[in-house]
Amino acid sequence: MTNDPTNNQISNQINDLPPLREVIRAHKLAADKSFGQHFLLDMTITDRIAQLAGPLNEIHLMEVGPGPGGLTRSLLAQGAQRVSVVEMDPRFVPALTDIKTASTAADKPPRLHIEIANGVKLDPRDLGDVTRIAANLPYNVGTKMLTNWLTAQPLFWDRLVLMFQKEVAMRICARPGESAYGRLAILTASVASSHIAMDVPASCFTPPPKVDSAVVVLEPLPETQRFTDLKTLSRVTAAAFGMRRKMLRRSLKTLAKDAGIDLEAWLNNAGIDPQARPETLEPEAFQTLAATLKTPF
Repeated sequence: MTNDPTNNQISNQINDLPPLREVIRAHKLAADKSFGQHFLLDMTITDRIAQLAGPLNEIHLMEVGPGPGGLTRSLLAQGAQRVSVVEMDPRFVPALTDIKTASTAADKPPRLHIEIANGVKLDPRDLGDVTRIAANLPYNVGTKMLTNWLTAQPLFWDRLVLMFQKEVAMRICARPGESAYGRLAILTASVASSHIAMDVPASCFTPPPKVDSAVVVLEPLPETQRFTDLKTLSRVTAAAFGMRRKMLRRSLKTLAKDAGIDLEAWLNNAGIDPQARPETLEPEAFQTLAATLKTPF
């Protein structure tokens, strides 16, 4: 965070807001299971997540599913130039409005924008120059949101700091040979580097979910290293991992037939052993298969 006196003043005003438990009680904000809501009230953890998203002093950042605004407070206190929160549940507007008021300096535009919308359907670029996303994503739509952001063309973000249930986080960051390795890991690795930055036990949430969570940090690969035909890559990985225990000469047989190419020639041309199993191959091997799927042999 910068030493700008305005930032320091805003940080103090945010820290002076009532504790989140009081806010939830005052506004009668019981978690709604239909939205997959679990409140993260430990500001020590939200501060750590905000630090993973930083530095933020010149960043327009989007947060999806802010709820009562714990992470929102941390992002603004960390010095974010602008935070756009996207929330489906209008019950949280009063609590978020209090944060907006506390983070607005005199004679300056508000630093917090509140958007009531479905985060799955919203294109972050519609909110302006969003270049970073930090969020505690709802479990039931987190993977879909990540896929939307990974496949956005052109890629608009320089960092994603996202919380998922631990199992999904492991699938995102898995490497060949690991049990969690599959389609999601290959899609991610074709666009960005990723790692699990911190674990968040279920006990940190109110109400606690049935599983632990983890925060994943993703940063785009250099443009020349990204694989862009993600639609074809998805077809190849869907076929391969649909029979993940089978050799590729079996799992890719139907796909090759539908594409009108010779399976053995396709695999050999890509330098891949037809007897290999999909969980053993690096993402680059699947990228090669996708790039050559329509090539006549």
